[in-house]
Amino acid sequence: MAMDANSINCGEALSLGYLLKMNTSLLSTYLHVPYPETGRWYLSLQILCPNDKGSDDCGKETARVGVSTELSPCIGDCGVYGECRLLRAHGYLYAACVCKAGWSGWSCTDDTHALSYQKQLLATLLLTLSNLVFIPAIVVAVHRYYFVEAAVYLFTMVFSTFYHACDQPGVAVMCIMEYDTLQYCDFLGSVLSVWVTVLCMARLKSQLKYVLFILGSLLIAMSMQLDRRGLWNLLGPCLFAIIVMLAAWVSQCVKRHHCYPPTWKRWVFFLLPGIGSAVIAIAVYAFLETKENYYYTHSIWHILVAGSVVFLLPPGKQHLRLWFWPRKFTCGYQICSNIKEDLYVVC
Repeated sequence: MAMDANSINCGEALSLGYLLKMNTSLLSTYLHVPYPETGRWYLSLQILCPNDKGSDDCGKETARVGVSTELSPCIGDCGVYGECRLLRAHGYLYAACVCKAGWSGWSCTDDTHALSYQKQLLATLLLTLSNLVFIPAIVVAVHRYYFVEAAVYLFTMVFSTFYHACDQPGVAVMCIMEYDTLQYCDFLGSVLSVWVTVLCMARLKSQLKYVLFILGSLLIAMSMQLDRRGLWNLLGPCLFAIIVMLAAWVSQCVKRHHCYPPTWKRWVFFLLPGIGSAVIAIAVYAFLETKENYYYTHSIWHILVAGSVVFLLPPGKQHLRLWFWPRKFTCGYQICSNIKEDLYVVC
Protein backbone atom coordinates (compact mmCIF):
# COMPACT_ATOMS: atom_id res chain seq x y z
CA MET A 1 0.00 0.00 0.00
CA ALA A 2 1.37 3.42 -0.95
CA MET A 3 1.99 5.61 2.13
CA ASP A 4 4.41 7.96 3.82
CA ALA A 5 6.87 5.93 5.91
CA ASN A 6 7.33 8.75 8.45
CA SER A 7 3.64 9.35 9.11
CA ILE A 8 2.48 5.87 10.10
CA ASN A 9 3.79 3.16 12.43
CA CYS A 10 4.18 -0.55 11.69
CA GLY A 11 0.99 -1.59 13.48
CA GLU A 12 -1.14 0.85 11.54
CA ALA A 13 0.54 -0.18 8.31
CA LEU A 14 -0.39 -3.82 8.87
CA SER A 15 -4.00 -2.92 9.58
CA LEU A 16 -4.34 -0.68 6.52
CA GLY A 17 -2.49 -2.86 4.03
CA TYR A 18 -3.28 -6.12 2.27
CA LEU A 19 -2.92 -9.22 4.44
CA LEU A 20 -1.49 -12.45 2.98
CA LYS A 21 -1.02 -15.68 4.93
CA MET A 22 1.13 -18.72 4.18
CA ASN A 23 1.87 -21.92 6.12
CA THR A 24 3.21 -25.42 5.55
CA SER A 25 0.09 -26.41 3.62
CA LEU A 26 -0.13 -23.16 1.61
CA LEU A 27 3.30 -22.43 0.24
CA SER A 28 2.37 -19.63 -2.18
CA THR A 29 -0.21 -16.91 -2.52
CA TYR A 30 -0.84 -13.88 -4.68
CA LEU A 31 -2.61 -10.56 -4.57
CA HIS A 32 -4.18 -8.53 -7.38
CA VAL A 33 -4.19 -4.77 -6.86
CA PRO A 34 -6.38 -3.10 -9.50
CA TYR A 35 -5.09 0.31 -10.59
CA PRO A 36 -2.30 0.69 -7.96
CA GLU A 37 -1.56 4.20 -6.81
CA THR A 38 1.66 5.93 -7.73
CA GLY A 39 4.11 6.11 -4.82
CA ARG A 40 6.26 3.97 -2.53
CA TRP A 41 4.99 0.56 -1.56
CA TYR A 42 6.26 -1.34 1.50
CA LEU A 43 6.33 -5.03 2.35
CA SER A 44 6.15 -6.13 5.99
CA LEU A 45 6.83 -9.76 7.02
CA GLN A 46 5.87 -11.40 10.31
CA ILE A 47 6.37 -15.00 11.47
CA LEU A 48 3.64 -16.40 13.73
CA CYS A 49 4.28 -19.55 15.76
CA PRO A 50 1.62 -22.21 16.24
CA ASN A 51 0.03 -22.32 19.64
CA ASP A 52 1.43 -25.78 20.41
CA LYS A 53 5.04 -24.54 20.26
CA GLY A 54 6.83 -22.82 23.08
CA SER A 55 8.59 -19.49 22.90
CA ASP A 56 12.03 -21.16 22.80
CA ASP A 57 11.20 -23.12 19.66
CA CYS A 58 9.65 -20.11 17.98
CA GLY A 59 12.81 -18.09 18.40
CA LYS A 60 14.73 -20.63 16.30
CA GLU A 61 12.26 -20.66 13.35
CA THR A 62 13.34 -19.22 10.00
CA ALA A 63 11.47 -18.74 6.75
CA ARG A 64 12.64 -18.01 3.24
CA VAL A 65 10.25 -15.83 1.29
CA GLY A 66 10.43 -15.02 -2.40
CA VAL A 67 8.58 -12.00 -3.74
CA SER A 68 7.86 -11.14 -7.36
CA THR A 69 5.73 -8.38 -8.89
CA GLU A 70 4.42 -7.88 -12.38
CA LEU A 71 2.12 -5.49 -14.22
CA SER A 72 -0.59 -6.68 -16.57
CA PRO A 73 -3.26 -4.65 -18.40
CA CYS A 74 -6.04 -7.03 -17.35
CA ILE A 75 -6.40 -9.84 -14.82
CA GLY A 76 -6.33 -13.29 -16.39
CA ASP A 77 -6.80 -11.79 -19.85
CA CYS A 78 -10.46 -11.24 -18.87
CA GLY A 79 -11.36 -14.91 -19.24
CA VAL A 80 -13.77 -16.36 -21.78
CA TYR A 81 -16.54 -13.81 -21.27
CA GLY A 82 -14.51 -10.61 -21.45
CA GLU A 83 -12.14 -8.61 -23.59
CA CYS A 84 -9.18 -6.52 -22.48
CA ARG A 85 -9.49 -3.04 -23.97
CA LEU A 86 -7.65 0.25 -23.76
CA LEU A 87 -10.15 2.87 -22.56
CA ARG A 88 -10.14 6.61 -22.01
CA ALA A 89 -12.25 8.48 -19.45
CA HIS A 90 -11.89 11.96 -17.92
CA GLY A 91 -8.49 12.39 -19.53
CA TYR A 92 -7.12 9.08 -18.18
CA LEU A 93 -5.97 6.25 -20.41
CA TYR A 94 -6.32 2.83 -18.80
CA ALA A 95 -6.85 -0.85 -19.56
CA ALA A 96 -9.84 -2.79 -18.26
CA CYS A 97 -11.93 -5.88 -18.90
CA VAL A 98 -15.14 -5.32 -20.87
CA CYS A 99 -17.47 -8.15 -19.85
CA LYS A 100 -20.24 -9.67 -21.94
CA ALA A 101 -23.34 -11.79 -21.51
CA GLY A 102 -24.04 -10.49 -18.04
CA TRP A 103 -20.65 -11.48 -16.55
CA SER A 104 -18.92 -8.97 -14.28
CA GLY A 105 -15.93 -8.51 -11.99
CA TRP A 106 -12.34 -7.37 -12.50
CA SER A 107 -11.63 -10.40 -14.70
CA CYS A 108 -15.22 -11.14 -15.86
CA THR A 109 -15.53 -14.19 -13.59
CA ASP A 110 -18.62 -13.18 -11.62
CA ASP A 111 -21.59 -15.11 -13.06
CA THR A 112 -24.27 -13.66 -10.75
CA HIS A 113 -26.16 -12.10 -13.65
CA ALA A 114 -24.69 -14.16 -16.48
CA LEU A 115 -26.80 -15.29 -19.44
CA SER A 116 -27.39 -18.99 -19.97
CA TYR A 117 -26.02 -20.81 -23.00
CA GLN A 118 -29.50 -20.91 -24.55
CA LYS A 119 -29.85 -17.12 -24.31
CA GLN A 120 -26.36 -16.63 -25.71
CA LEU A 121 -27.21 -18.86 -28.68
CA LEU A 122 -30.51 -17.03 -29.21
CA ALA A 123 -28.71 -13.68 -29.16
CA THR A 124 -26.17 -14.88 -31.73
CA LEU A 125 -28.89 -16.19 -34.04
CA LEU A 126 -30.90 -12.96 -33.78
CA LEU A 127 -27.95 -10.69 -34.54
CA THR A 128 -26.65 -12.80 -37.43
CA LEU A 129 -29.82 -14.04 -39.14
CA SER A 130 -31.45 -10.61 -39.03
CA ASN A 131 -28.86 -9.51 -41.60
CA LEU A 132 -30.46 -11.85 -44.13
CA VAL A 133 -33.16 -9.19 -44.58
CA PHE A 134 -30.61 -7.53 -46.88
CA ILE A 135 -31.27 -10.28 -49.45
CA PRO A 136 -34.50 -8.64 -50.74
CA ALA A 137 -32.64 -5.33 -51.02
CA ILE A 138 -29.87 -7.01 -53.02
CA VAL A 139 -32.41 -8.71 -55.31
CA VAL A 140 -34.29 -5.46 -55.91
CA ALA A 141 -31.03 -3.59 -56.64
CA VAL A 142 -29.88 -6.22 -59.14
CA HIS A 143 -33.33 -6.37 -60.72
CA ARG A 144 -33.19 -2.61 -61.30
CA TYR A 145 -29.62 -2.66 -62.62
CA TYR A 146 -28.13 -0.99 -59.52
CA PHE A 147 -25.15 -3.32 -59.42
CA VAL A 148 -22.85 -1.05 -57.39
CA GLU A 149 -25.52 -0.59 -54.73
CA ALA A 150 -26.18 -4.33 -54.67
CA ALA A 151 -22.46 -5.01 -54.14
CA VAL A 152 -22.41 -2.61 -51.17
CA TYR A 153 -25.47 -4.28 -49.62
CA LEU A 154 -23.88 -7.70 -50.09
CA PHE A 155 -20.66 -6.50 -48.45
CA THR A 156 -22.62 -5.09 -45.51
CA MET A 157 -24.69 -8.25 -45.06
CA VAL A 158 -21.69 -10.60 -45.08
CA PHE A 159 -19.46 -8.64 -42.73
CA SER A 160 -22.27 -7.64 -40.37
CA THR A 161 -23.24 -11.30 -40.06
CA PHE A 162 -19.74 -12.52 -39.28
CA TYR A 163 -18.93 -9.53 -37.07
CA HIS A 164 -21.87 -10.26 -34.79
CA ALA A 165 -21.01 -13.96 -34.84
CA CYS A 166 -17.51 -13.06 -33.63
CA ASP A 167 -18.68 -10.39 -31.20
CA GLN A 168 -20.53 -12.88 -29.01
CA PRO A 169 -19.00 -14.24 -25.78
CA GLY A 170 -18.46 -17.80 -24.64
CA VAL A 171 -18.99 -20.83 -26.84
CA ALA A 172 -21.59 -19.25 -29.17
CA VAL A 173 -18.95 -17.47 -31.23
CA MET A 174 -17.32 -17.86 -34.65
CA CYS A 175 -14.60 -15.60 -36.07
CA ILE A 176 -13.49 -16.01 -39.70
CA MET A 177 -10.83 -13.30 -39.30
CA GLU A 178 -9.55 -10.85 -36.70
CA TYR A 179 -12.22 -9.15 -34.60
CA ASP A 180 -10.95 -5.66 -35.37
CA THR A 181 -11.10 -6.30 -39.12
CA LEU A 182 -14.66 -7.61 -38.93
CA GLN A 183 -15.76 -4.63 -36.84
CA TYR A 184 -14.16 -2.14 -39.23
CA CYS A 185 -15.80 -3.74 -42.28
CA ASP A 186 -19.19 -3.86 -40.54
CA PHE A 187 -19.11 -0.18 -39.60
CA LEU A 188 -17.79 0.79 -43.04
CA GLY A 189 -20.46 -1.20 -44.87
CA SER A 190 -23.25 0.27 -42.76
CA VAL A 191 -22.32 3.87 -43.55
CA LEU A 192 -21.65 3.10 -47.23
CA SER A 193 -25.09 1.49 -47.56
CA VAL A 194 -26.74 4.70 -46.39
CA TRP A 195 -24.46 6.77 -48.62
CA VAL A 196 -25.15 4.92 -51.89
CA THR A 197 -28.89 4.54 -51.20
CA VAL A 198 -29.53 8.26 -50.65
CA LEU A 199 -27.39 9.26 -53.65
CA CYS A 200 -29.24 6.71 -55.77
CA MET A 201 -32.53 8.33 -54.73
CA ALA A 202 -31.20 11.69 -55.98
CA ARG A 203 -31.30 10.35 -59.58
CA LEU A 204 -28.07 12.12 -60.52
CA LYS A 205 -26.27 11.69 -63.81
CA SER A 206 -24.26 8.49 -63.86
CA GLN A 207 -20.87 10.19 -64.05
CA LEU A 208 -21.58 12.49 -61.10
CA LYS A 209 -23.17 9.71 -59.05
CA TYR A 210 -20.22 7.35 -59.37
CA VAL A 211 -17.72 10.13 -58.66
CA LEU A 212 -19.59 10.83 -55.41
CA PHE A 213 -19.70 7.08 -54.69
CA ILE A 214 -15.91 6.74 -54.93
CA LEU A 215 -15.03 10.02 -53.25
CA GLY A 216 -17.44 9.41 -50.38
CA SER A 217 -16.21 5.84 -49.93
CA LEU A 218 -12.60 7.00 -49.61
CA LEU A 219 -13.46 9.73 -47.10
CA ILE A 220 -15.68 7.41 -45.06
CA ALA A 221 -12.96 4.74 -44.98
CA MET A 222 -10.46 7.33 -43.73
CA SER A 223 -12.79 8.65 -41.01
CA MET A 224 -13.60 5.11 -39.87
CA GLN A 225 -9.92 4.41 -39.42
CA LEU A 226 -9.54 7.53 -37.29
CA ASP A 227 -12.58 6.94 -35.06
CA ARG A 228 -15.03 4.28 -36.15
CA ARG A 229 -17.41 4.94 -33.25
CA GLY A 230 -17.59 8.69 -33.83
CA LEU A 231 -21.12 10.05 -34.23
CA TRP A 232 -20.22 12.25 -37.20
CA ASN A 233 -18.88 9.29 -39.13
CA LEU A 234 -22.52 8.34 -39.69
CA LEU A 235 -24.25 11.71 -39.47
CA GLY A 236 -21.80 13.53 -41.77
CA PRO A 237 -22.25 11.34 -44.88
CA CYS A 238 -25.99 11.00 -44.23
CA LEU A 239 -26.58 14.75 -43.98
CA PHE A 240 -24.43 15.53 -47.02
CA ALA A 241 -26.17 12.86 -49.13
CA ILE A 242 -29.61 14.12 -48.06
CA ILE A 243 -28.64 17.70 -48.99
CA VAL A 244 -27.50 16.48 -52.43
CA MET A 245 -30.73 14.51 -52.87
CA LEU A 246 -32.96 17.43 -51.88
CA ALA A 247 -31.04 19.78 -54.17
CA ALA A 248 -31.48 17.34 -57.07
CA TRP A 249 -35.19 16.97 -56.35
CA VAL A 250 -35.70 20.75 -56.16
CA SER A 251 -33.89 21.11 -59.47
CA GLN A 252 -36.23 18.54 -61.02
CA CYS A 253 -39.24 20.37 -59.57
CA VAL A 254 -38.10 23.62 -61.16
CA LYS A 255 -37.54 21.99 -64.55
CA ARG A 256 -40.84 20.05 -64.54
CA HIS A 257 -42.89 22.77 -62.81
CA HIS A 258 -44.37 20.29 -60.33
CA CYS A 259 -43.36 18.11 -57.44
CA TYR A 260 -40.69 15.43 -57.82
CA PRO A 261 -41.04 12.42 -57.59
CA PRO A 262 -44.09 13.17 -59.72
CA THR A 263 -46.59 10.44 -58.80
CA TRP A 264 -48.51 10.18 -55.53
CA LYS A 265 -48.24 6.37 -55.70
CA ARG A 266 -44.46 6.65 -55.46
CA TRP A 267 -44.81 8.73 -52.30
CA VAL A 268 -47.55 6.70 -50.62
CA PHE A 269 -46.42 3.16 -51.39
CA PHE A 270 -42.63 3.55 -51.46
CA LEU A 271 -41.08 6.75 -50.13
CA LEU A 272 -43.21 7.26 -47.01
CA PRO A 273 -42.95 3.61 -45.84
CA GLY A 274 -39.21 3.64 -46.52
CA ILE A 275 -38.63 6.92 -44.70
CA GLY A 276 -40.84 5.79 -41.82
CA SER A 277 -38.90 2.54 -41.48
CA ALA A 278 -35.59 4.43 -41.48
CA VAL A 279 -36.81 6.94 -38.87
CA ILE A 280 -38.04 4.15 -36.58
CA ALA A 281 -34.70 2.36 -36.98
CA ILE A 282 -32.81 5.51 -35.97
CA ALA A 283 -35.12 6.01 -32.97
CA VAL A 284 -34.60 2.41 -31.83
CA TYR A 285 -30.83 2.70 -32.23
CA ALA A 286 -30.52 6.09 -30.53
CA PHE A 287 -33.10 5.96 -27.73
CA LEU A 288 -34.14 2.36 -27.01
CA GLU A 289 -30.95 0.33 -27.41
CA THR A 290 -29.22 -0.55 -24.13
CA LYS A 291 -26.64 -3.08 -23.07
CA GLU A 292 -29.35 -5.35 -21.67
CA ASN A 293 -31.66 -5.40 -24.73
CA TYR A 294 -28.90 -5.03 -27.35
CA TYR A 295 -29.57 -8.45 -28.88
CA TYR A 296 -33.18 -7.63 -29.65
CA THR A 297 -33.11 -3.93 -30.47
CA HIS A 298 -30.06 -4.19 -32.72
CA SER A 299 -31.70 -7.07 -34.61
CA ILE A 300 -34.75 -4.84 -35.13
CA TRP A 301 -32.35 -2.14 -36.38
CA HIS A 302 -30.98 -4.58 -38.99
CA ILE A 303 -34.49 -5.49 -40.18
CA LEU A 304 -35.79 -1.92 -40.39
CA VAL A 305 -32.72 -0.52 -42.17
CA ALA A 306 -32.57 -3.32 -44.73
CA GLY A 307 -36.33 -3.13 -45.24
CA SER A 308 -36.23 0.61 -45.86
CA VAL A 309 -33.76 0.10 -48.71
CA VAL A 310 -36.32 -2.04 -50.59
CA PHE A 311 -38.82 0.85 -50.53
CA LEU A 312 -36.39 3.72 -51.10
CA LEU A 313 -34.51 2.44 -54.16
CA PRO A 314 -35.96 4.26 -57.19
CA PRO A 315 -37.10 2.37 -60.29
CA GLY A 316 -34.32 1.83 -62.79
CA LYS A 317 -34.79 3.00 -66.35
CA GLN A 318 -33.01 -0.01 -67.85
CA HIS A 319 -35.06 -2.26 -65.61
CA LEU A 320 -38.36 -0.79 -66.79
CA ARG A 321 -37.39 -0.92 -70.45
CA LEU A 322 -35.77 -4.34 -70.65
CA TRP A 323 -37.19 -6.54 -67.90
CA PHE A 324 -40.78 -5.46 -67.31
CA TRP A 325 -42.35 -6.04 -70.71
CA PRO A 326 -41.42 -5.94 -74.42
CA ARG A 327 -41.51 -2.55 -76.03
CA LYS A 328 -44.02 -3.62 -78.72
CA PHE A 329 -47.38 -5.37 -78.30
CA THR A 330 -48.95 -7.64 -80.88
CA CYS A 331 -51.81 -5.18 -81.26
CA GLY A 332 -49.51 -2.51 -82.66
CA TYR A 333 -49.09 -0.39 -79.51
CA GLN A 334 -45.66 0.52 -78.19
CA ILE A 335 -44.21 1.39 -74.76
CA CYS A 336 -42.78 4.92 -74.77
CA SER A 337 -40.67 6.65 -72.16
CA ASN A 338 -42.13 9.83 -70.71
CA ILE A 339 -39.07 11.63 -69.36
CA LYS A 340 -41.04 14.53 -67.94
CA GLU A 341 -43.23 12.33 -65.72
CA ASP A 342 -40.55 9.68 -65.06
CA LEU A 343 -43.05 7.04 -66.28
CA TYR A 344 -43.55 4.61 -69.15
CA VAL A 345 -46.84 4.92 -71.06
CA VAL A 346 -48.59 3.25 -74.02
CA CYS A 347 -48.39 5.37 -77.15
